[in-house]
Amino acid sequence: MLKRLFEFAMKKMAYRVFIFITLMMTIASAAQAADMLLFDCQRVEKNYTEDYEMKIVPATVSQKAKIYLDDRDLDQSDANGTQVVKSIVINASTILINIQASFEPEVLNGITYSAGTFSTQINLNRNTGKLTKTEEIHGGILGANLGNGTHLSEETCQPAKVR
Repeated sequence: MLKRLFEFAMKKMAYRVFIFITLMMTIASAAQAADMLLFDCQRVEKNYTEDYEMKIVPATVSQKAKIYLDDRDLDQSDANGTQVVKSIVINASTILINIQASFEPEVLNGITYSAGTFSTQINLNRNTGKLTKTEEIHGGILGANLGNGTHLSEETCQPAKVR
């Protein structure tokens, strides 16, 4: 009887140790997945070069994923329109980002612009640093100045050096 009681207690303790180790591994994985990603990026267009920092903060249980360019939150809303980071998918080799924006009609320097929408799909290859952007513009000041339709561009983004 004592032997069976001892065996039962050992099995119960082994089960608790297994649950504890599994829980610790899950917490460690979640903490690692929630680490912020920081990139030094560069955009070159004709004779203009822009260097900027892109910070990606993965979603947590209590907060949606966020993207910051030079510490400017890309989720913004005001009287002129709304821009929302809809999704961020991160894996070992690729980061995919979907951003949607809409703008109210506006008058600028006496010119009236219609309401507009703007959709951006970003694909960052983490192995090569190549960032490709597909932007879909419909109406608004952007459509009037950049042209409606699909616009493709490439940039480079490398993991930021330790600061």
